[in-house]
Amino acid sequence: MGVKGFVEGGIASIVAGCSTHPLDLIKVRMQLQGENAAVSVPTQQQLHTLRPALAFQPTSATVHIPSSSFHVPTPPPPPPPRAGPISVGIRIIQTEGVAALYSGVSATVLRQTLYSTTRMGLYDILKQKWTDKDSNTMPLIRKISAGLIAGGIGAAVGNPADVAMVRMQADGRLPPAQRRNYKSVIDAITQMSKQEGVTSLWRGSSLTVNRAMIVTASQLASYDSIKETILEKGLMKDGLGTHVTASFAAGFVASVASNPVDVIKTRVMNMKVEAGKEPPYKGAIDCALKTVRAEGPMALYKGFIPTISRQGPFTVMLFVTLEQVRKLLKDF
Repeated sequence: MGVKGFVEGGIASIVAGCSTHPLDLIKVRMQLQGENAAVSVPTQQQLHTLRPALAFQPTSATVHIPSSSFHVPTPPPPPPPRAGPISVGIRIIQTEGVAALYSGVSATVLRQTLYSTTRMGLYDILKQKWTDKDSNTMPLIRKISAGLIAGGIGAAVGNPADVAMVRMQADGRLPPAQRRNYKSVIDAITQMSKQEGVTSLWRGSSLTVNRAMIVTASQLASYDSIKETILEKGLMKDGLGTHVTASFAAGFVASVASNPVDVIKTRVMNMKVEAGKEPPYKGAIDCALKTVRAEGPMALYKGFIPTISRQGPFTVMLFVTLEQVRKLLKDF
């Protein structure tokens, strides 16, 4: 029974991930909007470099003030207006072609195979163990706990594929000279290991684990709870309508809960670390502070529309496919 849960969850996750990959790519591009402004926030020392240069010179009737005495920092250019998901999608198609919407899809397949298969399988195992045998119910707190555990372990397993996916999705927004040009997810992981060390494959892993715990707990627990409520109240029968309704609601809950962590995770994973230079962000907290200072608190909800636009269909595809796969494999 344990292996069956992993197989069912893996198949459903891969189908859902590939189906909604363009929406995920647009979300990543939107989350990276304004990142340069966040990295290059001027410090207080830079803003106070005006030197006192006026002084009387008693031996000369003319006061000469060298032009180099004053250093007035050039204010950073205003950030470009934020583009919506439709504008971002159209721009990608116009500049990179339709195929660019599936940049990094190989990383998505690997990520779903590692991350989602693990979390779905573990959640199913914990659900079977923690369900009350007499009432055949599982309290909400246990569902949330199962989601937290399953999501955290799954994220740790799938982090290398997650880093590769973010980089491959974001590559097209860079100037040609700065692009990494990974050929596939295997090439991305290989190059990262050689150039930045094996530890780079787990860059942002704390964020990935935190986000996965939030997403899995909110997504799976809310889906089960909403589905059970619909069936108990007799609002709908156990069928496609119930599955779609419960899964879309679960997707909305997961999007609201996870978007701030997702924005920080995307930026930390995408940052380019060069030898001998200080990295743009020292860590998750530093990234969050720089982002909020430069772009405001609502920057943490950048990409929310494409997030819910992706998370909704993804969750619907995930659970609808999962229910169908369960029917097909019920005799195994």
